[in-house]
Amino acid sequence: MGRRVEAVTSLDDAVGEEIGASLAAVDAELARRYPGDPGTRQPVHTVYVPADAFDATTVRSWGDRALAALDEHAPDAESFAAVLGLPEELAVPVHDRVRAKLEREPVEDLRVDFEDGYGRRPDAEEDQDAARAALLVQRAYAQGSASPYTGIRTKCMEASVRARSIRTTDVFLTGLVRSGGLPDGLVLTLPKVTYPQQVTAFVRLLDAFERTHGLDEGRLRFEIQIETSQSILAADGTAAVARMVDAARGRATGLHYGTFDYSASVGVSPAHQASDHPAADHAKAVMQVAAAGTGVRVSDGSTNVLPVGPADRVHRAWRLHYGLTRRALARAYYQGWDMHPGHLPTRYAAVYAFYREGLDQAAARLAGYVAKSAGDVMDEPATAKALSGHLLRGIDCGALDVAEVTRLTGLARHELDAYARTGHGAAAG
Repeated sequence: MGRRVEAVTSLDDAVGEEIGASLAAVDAELARRYPGDPGTRQPVHTVYVPADAFDATTVRSWGDRALAALDEHAPDAESFAAVLGLPEELAVPVHDRVRAKLEREPVEDLRVDFEDGYGRRPDAEEDQDAARAALLVQRAYAQGSASPYTGIRTKCMEASVRARSIRTTDVFLTGLVRSGGLPDGLVLTLPKVTYPQQVTAFVRLLDAFERTHGLDEGRLRFEIQIETSQSILAADGTAAVARMVDAARGRATGLHYGTFDYSASVGVSPAHQASDHPAADHAKAVMQVAAAGTGVRVSDGSTNVLPVGPADRVHRAWRLHYGLTRRALARAYYQGWDMHPGHLPTRYAAVYAFYREGLDQAAARLAGYVAKSAGDVMDEPATAKALSGHLLRGIDCGALDVAEVTRLTGLARHELDAYARTGHGAAAG
């Protein structure tokens, strides 16, 4: 090293203190609005089941029907890989993991639907279904047969169905509290949001329920479904979805894109309503930017092309669903909707192939960052955060094993968690 050079400043401490004081409000605003990803597990999909069809066997039934579809239309790794175009080295790992997933945990996120999938019913009937759903959900968690995340989608906050939405939410939540308490995996979904004030109204409803039952403030959280053009671009030209996130006051966990309602709202004809339509890409890009850094996650929509009928039709539907899922993953939409048990094999195949294809590179880059040896890629702390988050998502869904990720990165699970939270290893020692 050369001769030591003295560092000389010209400004006194008061300048820095004045600047700090001037930015104190901004610092607080940044911390409030952009806390970052919560670091919790994000399900790879959401399954919607009409409330009147939901019962104690729903989750297992979906898994069994998905396995039956595999047995009938792609009974081994080679045939499944041929249908989807999987590379040879992924055929067996993906097929075996998909089957194991369908046997162990076929549904990651289940929504008992009181909205489009249920329709309008007499009040007494919907009351009964909401109360029954609460009892079944509570029992499933107690018995260990529930999906990791479960909840309901109520009707929206528009005037014609508002009272029914409020009552169904109340009946369901009261049933949970009375039969054992709110499960950790509870998720609520608010559909067809048009104005931020509707989000504010739902927050008031949840506030009131928490006060009534002595629950911690903020215990109840919810997803916002983006299904109208006004939720993306407000009448004054602002991004309404960003205002909706703010209106949730920290309760929003996700923004879920509604493929068909949104497409119809902007005039896309039914034959072209799909999650890869340019209108869909625009809406999701706005959602993604609005949610970035807030801790609110974005979910893609669904396809209504069902894998049913003869083998050639099932295979075409599988290829479509697989391709749309892979496309969404590449665009950082790590969750979507599945509308039929036959979608489960290709949901997990797409997710598992995505994470297994990226395993070696992501692990090597993270290991290089940790060792401060960049190799042929120079990564930043933010990239290390993204790399560890990528590997953790793969572990959480079953695509990767903790042991193989540890072997490749040299990092234990808790160290990966620390990098995913901070982007550096200060908390990972």
